[in-house]
Order: sequence, then structure tokens, then C-alpha cells
Amino acid sequence: MRPLDKLRLPYENALRAERHRLVETLEGLSDDDFDAGTTLCAEWAPRDVLGHVIGLDYLLSSYLPHGLRVNDANQAQADRARAVSRERLMEWARHWADRPSTTSRFGAGVLLGDLGVHHQDIVRGLGLTRQVPDDVAGAIFREGLQLSLWMNRRVLRYRLVPTDGHRPVGRGPEVRGTREALGMWLCGRDSVRGELEFA
Repeated sequence: MRPLDKLRLPYENALRAERHRLVETLEGLSDDDFDAGTTLCAEWAPRDVLGHVIGLDYLLSSYLPHGLRVNDANQAQADRARAVSRERLMEWARHWADRPSTTSRFGAGVLLGDLGVHHQDIVRGLGLTRQVPDDVAGAIFREGLQLSLWMNRRVLRYRLVPTDGHRPVGRGPEVRGTREALGMWLCGRDSVRGELEFA
């Protein structure tokens, strides 16, 4: 075993745990829902979302060929996953959950938020529910704060008041809700708007 393999990095355990929870969610889906079910990611089924999050483990080979065209890289990951059977893709997912790449381990704090958002994309898109762990809820909120800066600027226009354990952020008209709902809304998932309170 290499010395780096023994080292536990910040958020690494949380990232592994959330990956395993996503695998468990996907294993519970019917073939129809897995292959063609609705998610909050436009035009992506759960298998496409899985292809994208797995692709993040291969950062250099997945993104560098596409330059600054991040959406093209994301779609290429989804397309790659669509080309393999569910059985093979889930086998790959279990390995991904057990053994994050070195880059993912070092970036676990950021990737946990992205993973949490995409897990919710699947759960919410299919009309399911789950108890979002506290560390994942916090990561989703942080992901929303970061993405909103360049996606929709909501973080600059509102005072965000989490109702489940985080200090308010920003200034302007208040928006209240759980960290998960606020984070999803900041990421552009407007279907959660009904769960938020606007001043």
C-alpha cells in the first residue's frame, strides 16, 4: 500500500459515504427509472448523472480534451455511461465509491457538494425522498454559494437564511429554507422554490 493510500484527507470519509448512498439509491431503481427516469438535470436520466459524477474521478482525461467547454465534457461523461450496460455501470460505480481517485480525495470538500446536489437531482426528480446527512446538506449549501456566483448571481442578490444550522449569508431580501433546499435553488433547481420562504 502506498503511503498516500493510508492518509485520510478532509471530507474523504464523507465523500465515500455519500457515494455509497448514491449507489444504494440507484440499485433500488427499476430499469426504466434507471435508464429513462426524470432528474433535475435537463435531459439526463439517472444513469447519465451517474456517468457524470464518475467522470469527475478522471479529471484530466475527462476535461482537458474539451478545454473550457465544461458542458461538452459533462455530456461526454454521460454518453460514455450510456454506452455500457446497467450491470457494468453499477460495477464501475461500486468501485468508484470504494476507491476515489487521488484527485477526488484531495478535492473531496468540493466534490461532496457536487455529489450531494446530483444525488438530490435523482431523488427529487423521481419524486423520492431521503434524509440528507448533515455534512452533505452543508456541502450542498456551499456548492450552491459557489455555483451561484457565475450561474445566476442569486447569492449576490439575497440574504440566505438556513433554518437548519448555518449563519445567514449575503444581503438583500431574505430567503429562508433548509441548507439543502437553499443550495439546490442557488444551483438553479427552481423546482425547490416552493420549499423556500421569500421575504
